[in-house]
Amino acid sequence: MRLPDVNSCAPTSTLLSAVPTQHSTNPFWGSCAAPLYDAAQCRSLHALPSKTETWPETSLPAGVTSTSSVTSSTASLQSHSLARPFRHQELKCLPCPTLYQAKEPEAISDVLRRAGKKALGGGIPGMAAMGIQVLSLMWLRTTVNYQYRHGSSMTTAFKTLYKDGGVVRFYRGLAPALIQGPLSRFGDTAANAGTLSLLESYETTAHLNVGLKTLVASASAATFRILLMPVDATKTIMQVEGKNGFPALVAKVKTGGLPVLYHGALAASAATFVGHYPWFFTYNFLNEHLPQYDDLPRRLMRSAVIGFSASAISDTCSNSVRVVKTSKQTATTSITYPEVVKEVIQKDGLTGLFGRGLKTKILSNGLQGIMFTVLWRLGQDYWAKSTGQEAVK
Repeated sequence: MRLPDVNSCAPTSTLLSAVPTQHSTNPFWGSCAAPLYDAAQCRSLHALPSKTETWPETSLPAGVTSTSSVTSSTASLQSHSLARPFRHQELKCLPCPTLYQAKEPEAISDVLRRAGKKALGGGIPGMAAMGIQVLSLMWLRTTVNYQYRHGSSMTTAFKTLYKDGGVVRFYRGLAPALIQGPLSRFGDTAANAGTLSLLESYETTAHLNVGLKTLVASASAATFRILLMPVDATKTIMQVEGKNGFPALVAKVKTGGLPVLYHGALAASAATFVGHYPWFFTYNFLNEHLPQYDDLPRRLMRSAVIGFSASAISDTCSNSVRVVKTSKQTATTSITYPEVVKEVIQKDGLTGLFGRGLKTKILSNGLQGIMFTVLWRLGQDYWAKSTGQEAVK
C-alpha cells in the first residue's frame, strides 16, 4: 500500500479514513474522517512495505498495539487485518482543507490595536470632513440654533440674524466650532468604526445584527461628547446671542463656577445618542445592503443618498432633545430640564418642542450629511491606501 506524499499534509495533523473501533456503532463515523496521526506518525507510515509483511513489535508505528499484516492496495487483505484502533482496511491521507480547526482567540492587545487603527481610519477622515463642513455650512447651523432657542421660522431667523450683523453674524463662534465640530465628529466616526471592528473580532459578538453593534457605538460616542461640553457651550451661546454671547457666558461662569459649562451635558449626551444611533444605524444598514460600485461617480452618488437618508432620520428622532439642550445651555440663569420643557411648550406647544427648527435642520444636515459622507468615504479610501489597510467596503 502506497501512501500519498506527506509534504501535502498539514504540519499539525494528518487525517486518516480509519475510524476508532469503539465508535463503529455511531453512524456519524461512517462518513467522517478522524484526526489520528500527526505529521511524524504519518511519515513513519511511509515505511510500510508494498507487499505483505509483518512488523516487528519494536518498530510498530504509534497507535498500533500489536503485530499487524499489511498488504498492497490492489490485493485483498483476506485474513490479514490492521490492529485496533482501525475499523477500515485501507489507509489514505485526506486533503488538509477538510480539517476544521477552531480559530485561536486573539490577544486582547492585538484586537485593541486593530480596532484602534480602524478607529483612526474612520475618525481622522471624519474629522477632516467635518472641518470643511463647518466652514461651508456654519451659517445654516447658526440659524438652526437660533430657532432652537427662540422658536421662529427659518425666514424670520435668517432675517433677524442678518440684521444683527450681516454675514459675519452667521459665523459667530467659528473658532470654537472649528474645534468642537471636527472633534465631535472624530468621536462619532471613531466610535462607530472602532466598535464595529472590536465586536467583529470575537466569535460571540461577530454575528450580532447591525442594530446592536451600532447601539454600543452610539453609547461610546455619547460618553465622548460630554468631554467637549465647555467648547460646545461657548460655540452655542455665541451663535444664539451673537457678540453678547461670550460676555454672557463669562458672567454665568463667575456666578455659578465652571460646572455651568456643563449645563445641558445630560441632554447633549442624550441628543448625541439619539442622533448618533439612527444616523449610523441607517448608514451601516444602507451601506451593507445597497449595491457597491467601482466607478467614482456612482460611488459618490451612493454615498450622497446614504448621507442624506441618515441625516433626515437622525434629525427627526433627536430634534426635541436638541431643543431642550440648546435652551438650557443658552439660558442666562440656571434652569432645570422640566422648566425648559415647560417654557418651550407654553410658548409654542408640543409642535415647538418637537418641530422647532426641524425643517431647517433637515435641510442643513441633509446638505451636511451628503457632503460629510462623500468626503468621509473618500478620506477613508485614501487613509486605507496610504496606510496599507483593507479598503473600506
